[in-house]
Amino acid sequence: MTAYDTIAEGYAALNATSLLNEYYNRPALAELAGDVAGRRVLDVGCGSGPILADLRDRGAIVTGVDSSAGMLDQARARLGSDIDLRVADLAEPLPFEDDTFDDVIASQVLHYLKDWGPSLAEIHRILKPGGRLIVSEEHPSAIFFSDRLSGGDREYFGIHERTEEWTLGDQTATLTFWDRPLHAMTDAFAAAGFRISAISEPAPAPEAFDRFPEIRKHESGRFLAFILFVLEAR
Repeated sequence: MTAYDTIAEGYAALNATSLLNEYYNRPALAELAGDVAGRRVLDVGCGSGPILADLRDRGAIVTGVDSSAGMLDQARARLGSDIDLRVADLAEPLPFEDDTFDDVIASQVLHYLKDWGPSLAEIHRILKPGGRLIVSEEHPSAIFFSDRLSGGDREYFGIHERTEEWTLGDQTATLTFWDRPLHAMTDAFAAAGFRISAISEPAPAPEAFDRFPEIRKHESGRFLAFILFVLEAR
């Protein structure tokens, strides 16, 4: 059982309505993905399936994997039983043939890995030549400034372990993340054979300001939360 099995139902409900997920990360991913009609797309770490739902609604042929069977149960409840969902750990070989997918989405999942190299190599293997890996990660500067504001003294450079305890409803899970600076991310992408074609530091979707009026205090409508990449498999 994974940590997310414990909090699957509560996390799925939170993910569906939160500012950072529903109104920030997912709209930014959709914009970067562009026209996906007819493309075969894999979502690694798909969780309860909201990104898969977005992609399917836009005509993509979607597959999802996640290490949590509980989260995949939530995805099936959302998407129906006819979608290809599989339990798989991104830290292990993926259950797909070479050159299978046009696109792979890795949204808020790589930060669970201390070493990105083997997982990026697996993603490169299952992508068609010229296929895209679209990555969303917590912005390293946002993590650094949050640590400093809370009284921490961790340096920006290097790869650092971070542990958090999440309580959703009456369930609690301990999650471990591995934070890294921007250059460590881009070095890992290059070493795995990817070319960066876009980097985005997005703003929330326009409707976020009606749903969460408190964010209007940011005059530009932007604040640091995520950084997104579009990477091309060379």
